[in-house]
Order: sequence, then C-alpha cells, then structure tokens
Amino acid sequence: MQVLGIDIGFGFTKATNGKDTFIFKSIFGEDADIQFWADFGKDAATDHIHVTIDGKSYFIGDLAEQQSSVLHFTLDQEKLIADFVKILALTVAGLFLDKGGPINVPVNLVSGLPIGFFKQNHKRFNDLLSGHHRITYHSHDGQKTTKELYINKVRMLPQPLGSVLNLIMDDKGKIFNKELANQKIGVVDIGFRTTDFTILDHLRYIDRGSRTMETGISKGFSVIANKLREKCGVNVELYRLYNAAEAGSIKMRGHGFNFAKIRDQVYSQLAASIANDIDRLWADDWDIDAIILTGGGCRELAEYLKPQITGNILPVDPNQDPRLNNVLGYIKYGQYVWGEAGDESAFAASDDNPNPQRTPSEDIESIAEDELSEV
Repeated sequence: MQVLGIDIGFGFTKATNGKDTFIFKSIFGEDADIQFWADFGKDAATDHIHVTIDGKSYFIGDLAEQQSSVLHFTLDQEKLIADFVKILALTVAGLFLDKGGPINVPVNLVSGLPIGFFKQNHKRFNDLLSGHHRITYHSHDGQKTTKELYINKVRMLPQPLGSVLNLIMDDKGKIFNKELANQKIGVVDIGFRTTDFTILDHLRYIDRGSRTMETGISKGFSVIANKLREKCGVNVELYRLYNAAEAGSIKMRGHGFNFAKIRDQVYSQLAASIANDIDRLWADDWDIDAIILTGGGCRELAEYLKPQITGNILPVDPNQDPRLNNVLGYIKYGQYVWGEAGDESAFAASDDNPNPQRTPSEDIESIAEDELSEV
C-alpha cells in the first residue's frame, strides 16, 4: 500500500508521498502534435506532463500553458471539483508509481477542501477517485508508459488542518510537538482564491471560528491584471502573474512595466482585509495561544499581514515553501491513520462541519491610476 497526500488548489496542485514532492499549476489543455521538441534547460519531472486518462489526452501544468491552444483554468469551486480534480489528482498520483512497477498498487489518499466547501463536497472525492484507473504518460520522444492505479481509500480534511498536523506530527504520523498540540491555535490559510480561518483547541476543531473568505491572492492579481490591461491593452492571465508579481515588473511586447507600487498597495489592503476578518471572526477567542500563517499566498502577504495581527504569530520558515504546508500535513495524517498507529476514526469527516463563505469588502479595488510606470 502507498499513502499519498494531494492538494488540488486553484493555483497549484501539490502532492507528496513523504519523500518526493510534485507541484505544478492547476491548469490543463488539449494535447497537440508538437513537430519538434527542444529543451536546453534543466529537465524537471513536471516540465512535460502529457497524459491520457479515460481515452482523452491532456497537457498539464507548464506544458499546457506553453503548448495548448485551448487551456482550462478556473476559480469556480464546482468546476474545479467536476472538471479538474480527477484529471489532476490521477496525473500526479501516477507520477509516484515507479516505471514498470507493480500493477494495481493500492493507494490511499488524503486531500482537503476549503472549509466553506467541505460539508457539501467532501464525499464527492471518493466517487471521483476511488477504484481502478489507467494513466498513460507520453514523453516528448514519443515513448509511452501506462500505469495501473488502484485508489483504495480517500480521506478528506478541511485544508488548514494540514498545516497544524505538519507542525505537530513527525513523518510517521506520531505527535511529537505536544506543547503545540495542547494549545489553542488559530490558522490563517491564504490560498489562490480563498483564505481559510480555523481554530483548533487541543486539536478539537472549533466551528465558530472557522470560515472561508474570498480574499485569496488572486484578488490582488485581478487588480494588477486590470491595471496592466488599462495601460497596455493586454489581458494577462492570473496564472501568469506569479513571477511578475514577485519581481514587481513585467515585460509586454518588448517593453518593461514596473508595478511594484501597485503591488505593494494591493497586498497591503488585502492584508488589511484579512486582518479585519481575523478581528471580527475571532473576537470571542481572545485566548488563542498561537497563530499560524500558511498557504501559498502567505509567501506574498506575510510581511504585510504580520504587523496588522495582534497575537503570537509562529514564525514562517523561509526555507519551506508554504504552498506545501497542508499537503505535508496530509501525508503525516495518512501515516497516522493507515500506518503503525492506525486510527481510522481520527478527525472523521463530519456533515456538521463548515459553513458558507462571505463576500469580502471591495476596498482593494481602489488603486491609484498613476502608479503604473513604464521603464
């Protein structure tokens, strides 16, 4: 049996088996007959993902972005589950199976959903992923490798729990950080589309302080993309803004545009919105011992958010990619449930869990027009 942690996010798909980790953009597109392949850079396993699943072929991640004429990307939760989860989850799960390895290797998966979508959708993952699957991987030289995948069990968690479990559990799924496990912990999980807030008190999930808000990093990206379109007349897809936003500049049609001031203003206002949500949502939870900032958006917003939060914020490890915090917790939880400790009842999914989302304030839309400068 193999245990995998998989996180299908709006921005990135992340997966680990506890040793190896894969991460790629959550996009796919139609495959194409590429007449000539040349790649003189470093060759990573996720650079060329071309798969056939259920008789349909797809380019995945970077390959889709670069080569597909028709490309699929979404910020809609229903569409993500209905159209993306099976393709992306099976693709990344098959990457862990050794070439020429055993047929029908039983795989147990742990994955997660935003709190606001958990109650309605957590059972759907079993229907989508459980059972036998055949995935064919096409290499750029024309060779094909077909892998048989048998997904035995799927266990779902509210996403922010992964980051807590990652901090308190070791690689075998045993609790080693008992001090943190016995505290009341608030988690702020900043994703691409959403931000999840949750509280665990001695590892007991507290629904009162747990919500999903639509204040993910894509909200800031949308403002930046709108300003670039107004200035340059080019629609920049949100999934193409990661590197540009980090640098604060972008090249378009041979001209460089500096938008660092806009980025800083957008991030500051987005952080203020998240901080206001924390103050309002956790007003009665003044006894929180520690706050964890996690998620892919944490990398961009942490420096803007920390000064606006009152409380004991656990330091962000600069050497750890925060996009992986949840999925690393998933794999540890999988070892806890199906490993030596084996407790099938732990953190069982409950139909009484999370709740609907709230529409946040629109204050980050008000960005000055004169702060986009051509360089």
